[in-house]
Amino acid sequence: MKALQVQNLSVRYSDNNESLKNVSMEIESRAITVLFGPAGGGKSTFLRTLNRLNDLADVKEIKGRVLFHQRNILDPEEDVITLRRKIGMVFSRPVPLPLSIFDNVAYGLVMAGEHNQARLGEKVEKALKQAFLWNEVHDRLNQSAFSLSGGQQQRMCLARVLALEPEVILLDEPTSALDPIVTSSIEDMLRELKKEYTILIAPHSVQQAARLADYAAFFLMGELIEYGSGIEIFQVPKDQRTSDYITGRFG
Repeated sequence: MKALQVQNLSVRYSDNNESLKNVSMEIESRAITVLFGPAGGGKSTFLRTLNRLNDLADVKEIKGRVLFHQRNILDPEEDVITLRRKIGMVFSRPVPLPLSIFDNVAYGLVMAGEHNQARLGEKVEKALKQAFLWNEVHDRLNQSAFSLSGGQQQRMCLARVLALEPEVILLDEPTSALDPIVTSSIEDMLRELKKEYTILIAPHSVQQAARLADYAAFFLMGELIEYGSGIEIFQVPKDQRTSDYITGRFG
């Protein structure tokens, strides 16, 4: 089953830089799809387009369609707030709010109108457990989120997304600022989460991409060069440019 269908997507910024050029791909449900390639290849733009965060950027023109439940999410009439609850995003550096740990995770739920404390408590606990953080914070939920380590803050931000019960989770280099041990734990968490969620991630290295990929997409200068199963892309790529990048000949 396809979670998202991207059709002929092109994005041009106001400086006339074409960040994405006629990209088409179908995203598999309940799997990890990695987007990899050199910096400036269009990976972050692609992710931000999938939940309309590019609406907030200096974008001049977007062409093409992105189908989610057979609806084109790029339609100007699309309810963007509802869309972002269904397609959540985690950034390269954690963005804790100046609130308690509990209120950080519950923030989206409260903004969506949930004020029942019992239900909030249940959903916050579930999300923190899914983010592999509950055991570390369950006895200090009222403490400031700034008391957490960087890795804990990143998992808390993921829990904030999970609390809204999305269908798709987008992650843009979520471990780039973390040490190898914390990075490994987050990778384990993502492998567990894919049982329930569709995950798209722009990893911070080719090695991480290869470790995580059920499916992989190689982006270069705004073009989707190659897309297929992780095994195909990283072991027997069809395009020489993909092979050259994976083996370190450029990038």
